[in-house]
Amino acid sequence: MPGGLQAVLFVAGVSVSLAASWQLVQRLERLGERAGFSEASLGLVAALAADAPEITSATTALAHGQASLGAGVVVGSNVFNLAALLGLAAVVAGRIGFHRRVVLLGGIPGVWVAVVCLLTVAGVLSPVAGLVLAVAMLAPYAGLLALRRSVIERFPLPVGWTAWLVSAVHEEETELSEAIRPRRGTWRDGLAAAVALVTVVAASIIMEQAATALGHRYAVADIITGALVLAVVTSLPNAVSAVYLARRGRGSAVLSTALNSNAINVTAGLLIPVSLVGLGAPSGQDLLVTGWYAGLTVLALALAWHDRGLGRLPGALIIAGYLAFAAALAVSVRQQAVTPVTAVIPAAVIGIAGVMLVTWPTRDETAGSLWRRDSLLPGWSTGRLWKLTLMVCSVVAVCDAASGPHLILIGLLAAGPSCALLTARWALTAMASCYALALGTVLGVPDHIFATLTQYALLAAIAAAGTGATLGAAFLQRQQR
Repeated sequence: MPGGLQAVLFVAGVSVSLAASWQLVQRLERLGERAGFSEASLGLVAALAADAPEITSATTALAHGQASLGAGVVVGSNVFNLAALLGLAAVVAGRIGFHRRVVLLGGIPGVWVAVVCLLTVAGVLSPVAGLVLAVAMLAPYAGLLALRRSVIERFPLPVGWTAWLVSAVHEEETELSEAIRPRRGTWRDGLAAAVALVTVVAASIIMEQAATALGHRYAVADIITGALVLAVVTSLPNAVSAVYLARRGRGSAVLSTALNSNAINVTAGLLIPVSLVGLGAPSGQDLLVTGWYAGLTVLALALAWHDRGLGRLPGALIIAGYLAFAAALAVSVRQQAVTPVTAVIPAAVIGIAGVMLVTWPTRDETAGSLWRRDSLLPGWSTGRLWKLTLMVCSVVAVCDAASGPHLILIGLLAAGPSCALLTARWALTAMASCYALALGTVLGVPDHIFATLTQYALLAAIAAAGTGATLGAAFLQRQQR
C-alpha cells in the first residue's frame, strides 16, 4: 500500500475515532444519568468511553503480537495524560486547587495501579496476577464512588474513618456535579452509543494498523509509534477537557479524570489483553516507559498534596518530566539499548527538582508554627535551617560538577542530612537524605564514576549518614512532644 494512502488512513482513523469517542462519552453520560449513577460513577463511565481509542489500539497491537507497540500506547498515553491533564492545565489556568482528601482518595488507587503495571511489565508479576491486584483495588474504589452518603455512614468502621470517607467522596462529587451535568438519556442515546462504540473500535483498528505500517516503512521503532505518536493523538480530547475544567476552577474533576483514565487504560488496555495473549519478554524501552509512568504519577501526586493543588511552576515541572521521558526514550531507541545514563540522569534531574518543590515551604507553611518554630540551632527557625540544608547540598553539587573527575566531592553531600538533623523533624531529614542521594547519583557522570564501585561506596556512605540523621531527628522530635 502506498505511503500516502497509509497516511490518509491514519489521519482519517484518528479523526473518526476521536469524534466517535466524544459522542460515546456524551451518550453514556446521559444513559448513566437515567440509570441514577452518582456524579463520580458518571466520571468513571466518561473516562472509560474517552479511553476507547487507546484501549482498542493497544488491544489490536497486542493481539498481533506487537507487545512494545501495545504497551507503549497504553503507558505512553498515561505519561502524556499526566503532562497534559495536570501539567498543561495548571500552566494554562495559573493554578488548580485540590482537596487533600481527594488527592488521597484517587491517588492511592492511581499509584497502586502504576506500581502493578511496572511489576507486570518487568516480569515480576504474571499478567493474571497483575490483573487480579489491579481489580482488587479498583473494584472497591469504584463501588465506594457509586454509594450514597447515607450508605457510607453505615459502614462498620471507626467514626473518624467513616467521616473521612464521607468527606472525600462528597468533595469529589461536589466538583464533578458541576463538571458533569448531562440530561437524562433515551433509547436514542442507547442506539447512538452502540453505533459510536462500533465506530471507535473500527476507526482505532484502522488507525493502529496504518500507524504501524507507516512506522515500519520509515524504520520507526514500535515503541516510538506507540508511546509517542498513538499515545498523544488518542489522548488529545482528554487534554482539551482538562484545560476547560481547570479554567472553570474544577481542580478535583481534573485530577479524577487523569487518575481514573490512567487506571482504566492499564486495566482494560494492557492487563486484560496480556492475560489472554501474553506480554512476552520485557524490553528495556518498555521498562523505561513504565518506570516514567509510575515515577511521574508519584511526583504529580506529591506536588498536588504539598500545596493543595498545582501552580504554574509544578505544572511546568510535570511537562518537563514528559519531555525528559520522550528524550530518554528516543535516545534509548537510537542507541538500541537503555543505558544507565539514559535511564537515571533525566529521571534524577526531574526527581531532584520535584524534591525541592515538595519540600520547599509554601507561603502558608512559612506563616505557620511549623516553619517559624525554633530549631536546635540557636536563632534559626526550622524553615530557615531547611533552606540552608538544600543550599548546602546544591552548592556541593555545583562545585563537584564544575571540578569534574579532578575533585570528587560526592561524600560531602552527607552534610545535607546532618544539617537537617538540627530541625528535629524526621520527615525533613529523610527528604534531605533522598535529595543528597539523588544528587550523588547524577554527579557520577561528570565525575566519571557512574555505576562504579567508587560511586556505590559513596552513595552507601550518604545513605548511612542519612539513616542515622533521620533516626536521630525522630528521637529528638519525640523528646520535644
